[in-house]
Amino acid sequence: MSAEYATFGLAPAMRAGGVLAGGDYQVHRDFVDFIVNGRPLLFQLADLDAVSPLASDIPPAIFTTHVRRLLLEAEAPLRDGRYVIYGCPECEGLECGAVTAVIERTRGSAAGDDGAEGDDGDDGADDGDYVWRDFAWQTSEQADLELNGYHGIGPFRFRGGEYRAELGRLLNGVAPGAGRRVLLIGARVALNAKLAAALRTIGIGAEIAADAAGVPAEELRTYGAVAFGREVPAPTRDAVRASFDTAGVDVAFVDGLAPIVPLLVAQIEYALDRSPLAQRRLTRLAVAGDSVVTEITSTCRVRLTVYRVDRLYRTRVHEVLDEVLEPGEHRVPLPDRARYVVARTPDSVLVASAPS
Repeated sequence: MSAEYATFGLAPAMRAGGVLAGGDYQVHRDFVDFIVNGRPLLFQLADLDAVSPLASDIPPAIFTTHVRRLLLEAEAPLRDGRYVIYGCPECEGLECGAVTAVIERTRGSAAGDDGAEGDDGDDGADDGDYVWRDFAWQTSEQADLELNGYHGIGPFRFRGGEYRAELGRLLNGVAPGAGRRVLLIGARVALNAKLAAALRTIGIGAEIAADAAGVPAEELRTYGAVAFGREVPAPTRDAVRASFDTAGVDVAFVDGLAPIVPLLVAQIEYALDRSPLAQRRLTRLAVAGDSVVTEITSTCRVRLTVYRVDRLYRTRVHEVLDEVLEPGEHRVPLPDRARYVVARTPDSVLVASAPS
């Protein structure tokens, strides 16, 4: 096979969970995405809410099996040598639909960087390349390439050494999503209880405390974020930060904008996002006068929800946009007195507030 090589890599990604307008919610999922030619493969599939099989919340043995399948060290789960590349983030069932592709091994036949035929730099290992081809949307045992094929995607040919090295790291390293717990610091017990319940509903662990004094370092290392209520005094915030610094824990700190549970969930979701900034689809959200401005890098579904607290301290919610948008900047009118805005794509979330 003489097709040009594509680069292969892996990067942490997430399917953004959250509490949605009307009381609905969607589950948070951390996973490893495939980076092809420097860009997440998922973004090339336009408006698709899906995760790769390399998710953090599956048992280690199953995670390892998925990795070994991609390495062709385990049998293909579908007919005709087809493998699941992305699946449903809620249940991962094939009946909900999945992106599948044929993965095969072939002997290297294109010159490597040093001009050697088929040399992938794998120190004597089998010099076979890996090819992903015949991408399709599949809902049953048999893929219909003519009807449901992704005709503009692939084939991708990856150097064997690069491909095996990237996936091999997952067999020896920590699964994605480590530190997906949140520590909630605040005096408003009822609010924190509701927030913790909402986070747990979407799959994020949450504990409530007045401070972090006396908490062992090994426990602090299990947290990915700390959220402070607005009423938490500066000395307490400083002490909590010092506890994590002493434990050598790199954790995100969140200052709650308002006592609105869906808004706080969105802030925490953003804080837990460990995907590289250059590979995020939702790149900008800002309030400019009577409009909200958002920017995306590839076609996807975008939801814009605005919140405010009225004079009786009741939360008012208004969904101003729920559409599939093209890449670029988009400006949407902002309702009167709207204070906070949450933007969501399938894989990202951003929060902005109007100037005081």
